[in-house]
Amino acid sequence: MRLLIKDASVVTLDPARPLLAPGYVSVQDGRIEAVSDQPPVGPWDEVIEGKGQILMPGLVNAHTHVAMTLLRGYADDMELMPWLQTKIWPIEARIGDEDVYWGSLLGIAEMLLGGVTTFCDMYYAFHRTAAAVEESGMRAVLSGVLLGFLNSAQADLEAACRFAREWHGAAGGRISAMLGPHAAYTCPDPLLRQVISAARELGIGLHIHVSETEQEVEASEQSTGLPPVLHLERLGAFELHPVLAAHCVHVSPQEIEVLARHQVGIAHNPGSNMKLASGLAPVCELLARGARVGIGTDGAASNNNLDVLEEVRLAALLAKVREADPTALPAHQALYLGTRGGALALGLEDVGLIAPGFRADLVLLEARQPHLVPPHNLVSHLVYAARAGDVRTVLVDGRVVVRDRELLTLDLPRVMAEATRRGQEIVAGRRPRRR
Repeated sequence: MRLLIKDASVVTLDPARPLLAPGYVSVQDGRIEAVSDQPPVGPWDEVIEGKGQILMPGLVNAHTHVAMTLLRGYADDMELMPWLQTKIWPIEARIGDEDVYWGSLLGIAEMLLGGVTTFCDMYYAFHRTAAAVEESGMRAVLSGVLLGFLNSAQADLEAACRFAREWHGAAGGRISAMLGPHAAYTCPDPLLRQVISAARELGIGLHIHVSETEQEVEASEQSTGLPPVLHLERLGAFELHPVLAAHCVHVSPQEIEVLARHQVGIAHNPGSNMKLASGLAPVCELLARGARVGIGTDGAASNNNLDVLEEVRLAALLAKVREADPTALPAHQALYLGTRGGALALGLEDVGLIAPGFRADLVLLEARQPHLVPPHNLVSHLVYAARAGDVRTVLVDGRVVVRDRELLTLDLPRVMAEATRRGQEIVAGRRPRRR
């Protein structure tokens, strides 16, 4: 399959050729073949007209709990631990495997229509999320959540390992697996050591919440004598690759150095951090030390959407507020975090740039909109003005999955109806407790 996108304004995020206008991108067998300011030679199986549109790499959602779309709006305006302990964990005990499947489809549909081509997930019934990913044509890094306080913790770890053996590299390489211990404060050291050992044996990475709140850091120091980052380093967690640490809001200069030295991927979740009042992550300090930083939405129960373009904008603005510096995290750097930065944080080396040899995960946005003209600076427009609704066409591995705002791989009305029914039944208590 050989495809051409022609006459678009191409934001490559490749420092060698950052912008081509007009530009031409050819794709063969799922990978970018060539990027040029001149029309390449055919023949083509398909030609996509890009005139009046901005072509950019697909957005990467570096941390979410996608099936939590079923709980969108269920528990708002609460602090994190009461939110988890009194609302989220009790209601999640009523969420079944098929609920996860339909909630995942709903989140995937939302993300694809918003230009997100890759997401990193941590949740229950991960095999059903994998089925939804495979069906949708999206790219995903999946990890089943592991909670040490559940009686099923050991069985859950065994299930997560079976899942990794079956699904890592599946769907033509679009699905990768990690192990997902929820956090150091929910997984005791013996379980964490088991998880680290299992990940090493399987050759996969870890996905874990780290230093999201001040209370988490204080509890870690009281129980282990160390803050979460140093505690995880002592356990050997960072000897694995990749490791994705979600949040990292309250980290010291010493911890920042440790995260950067081990090239731990850091998922910055500005919207969720703001809504839960978790704090302002030291993104600029992390980047200055060479840390790998991406951007995530967190789950739709704490955000409440999966709009990575919005998160990119929030990341840029929050950095300026935190540093009291309007030049902090400029537009090009923020967009990088939402694409290539997120891919690297997940260990996906061939995702996130428009350059030869990279995966053809591509997004076309309609530029002929009042809020995107005049076209003084397209990167600035993408960060400070663009909206998820501007996305017109989306490709994953060179396959068109959204065309002219139509989702081609999923029955969107059915997904919305089924997710609505299931979400309402769960919240209304019309489901038995499953865990």
